[in-house]
Amino acid sequence: MNIVFMGSPDFAVPCLKALIDSGETVQAVLTQPDKARGRRGNKLMPTPVKELALQHDIPVYQPVSLKKGDEGEQICSLLEQLAPELIVVVAYGKILPKRVLDIPKHGCINVHASLLPRYRGAAPIQWCVLNGERETGVTTMLMAEGLDTGDMLLKSRTEIGSSETASELHDRLSEMGARLLLDTVQAVRDNSLHPEKQDDSLSNYAPMLTKDMCPLDFSMTAEQVHHKICGLSAAPCATAYIGDRRLKLYRSELSDITSDMAVGSVVKDKYFTVVCGDGKCIRIIEVQADGGKRMNAADFLRGNRIEAGTVLTGEPV
Repeated sequence: MNIVFMGSPDFAVPCLKALIDSGETVQAVLTQPDKARGRRGNKLMPTPVKELALQHDIPVYQPVSLKKGDEGEQICSLLEQLAPELIVVVAYGKILPKRVLDIPKHGCINVHASLLPRYRGAAPIQWCVLNGERETGVTTMLMAEGLDTGDMLLKSRTEIGSSETASELHDRLSEMGARLLLDTVQAVRDNSLHPEKQDDSLSNYAPMLTKDMCPLDFSMTAEQVHHKICGLSAAPCATAYIGDRRLKLYRSELSDITSDMAVGSVVKDKYFTVVCGDGKCIRIIEVQADGGKRMNAADFLRGNRIEAGTVLTGEPV
């Protein structure tokens, strides 16, 4: 089947690879423009999707906009000339105008990392973990002009591990999405899909994460603090302070210890255990101090003596 693929980050790579490996004809790839990276911001880096496409000699286009000006007109005209049977969109990062949605014979199919209609938006994986959901998955849908509002096609479900981080879940869902995409493409070919409208009353929104979410508030329950650490890992990453020294907390687990010590206090045990607002505790598993390396908490404690009763705070003191 003749397919145009639109995607940008790591999450989209397994989907593009699956299409290539299965023998589909990927006519072109649209992805975000190269971005300046590095300490001085003077090196332009391609998206992961662009790197894969170039390895397979697939033409790559990186428009700033699909809607505005001469560039938008040129891209729309190009797509009309290619006349793909299907457009596949995976974490592309741009909204498709109606003119593009109307081009392919079989429509535009999106691979979305949630069980729609729940968690529409840019960060469904992270918000599922932040909110302590027990289950999530991937949905393929026919794209419409709204944000993740199109008719649902196929779903694949998975449980979320009790201490699974958003970055770990991201990697699992990206592979699940690739398999579900191939099933969806085959169903398109077989004309066996049965699109299902979304119930808007069941939807919620998963906005982009911001750095102002990073500071931890240990007055929350242990479960809430734990979910925040897992949900923000590995970026933008939960943070806490010992005095004026900032720590990034990448991984935690719930402890069976309870304590009446002050909120944020380090408990005297062999682990890096911290008291939360409900008297229950979390155990910090992976940590990084400013200027240091990301490491197991046990290794961190060997090089950084932290007395019992030391208080972790969300802001420097």
